[in-house]
Amino acid sequence: MSAVKLSIIYYSRTGTVRSMAEHLYKAAEDQGAEARLRPVTEAASGGWLESNESFRPQEDRTPGGHHAATAADITWADVVLFGTPTRFGNVAGQFKQFLDTLGPQWAAGELADKVYAGFVATQTPHGGQESTLLALYNSIHHFGGVVVSPGYTDSVKFADGNPYGVGHVTGPDNDNPLGSTETDALDHLVSRAISVAARLKNIPPSL
Repeated sequence: MSAVKLSIIYYSRTGTVRSMAEHLYKAAEDQGAEARLRPVTEAASGGWLESNESFRPQEDRTPGGHHAATAADITWADVVLFGTPTRFGNVAGQFKQFLDTLGPQWAAGELADKVYAGFVATQTPHGGQESTLLALYNSIHHFGGVVVSPGYTDSVKFADGNPYGVGHVTGPDNDNPLGSTETDALDHLVSRAISVAARLKNIPPSL
């Protein structure tokens, strides 16, 4: 069986979600997956986000020379991990704009039958992480994708407490780095997604 192909597609305003995505990318490669790391480019601007110092835009939209996300990065993959900060309990507008470009691929059935999962960041505990992940998964249901949430399938999930995906609390100044609880949860998210995708790839089409 060929290696599982995994795309990590994310939007990051302050760098937190990018750090989560980079950890997922390394973990995926360490587990033998063929991985792509793809940032969603900036689209929206103005208003409170631009005036708040803690939300200064990232200088580098393609860390490590990785190309910006395109629809092809989803159609190529067996596993797609989506990352976004929360905005009022929902996905960031920039990330949603990317999802809204996927109509042609959806219509052709090219987004279906893949493993999907999500990761998010908020400034405060209970700041909309669960509602953001559930909102993200609405799109995946429309894709016909297979949502592989981590649930409580590993002891680490009783530490990070998020069965819907992985979340990180950055603090009011966005300066709280990832700790071992978050990185362990990210490792488990990758491992579970790859494991399920590998089993799906082994199922004959006739079944």
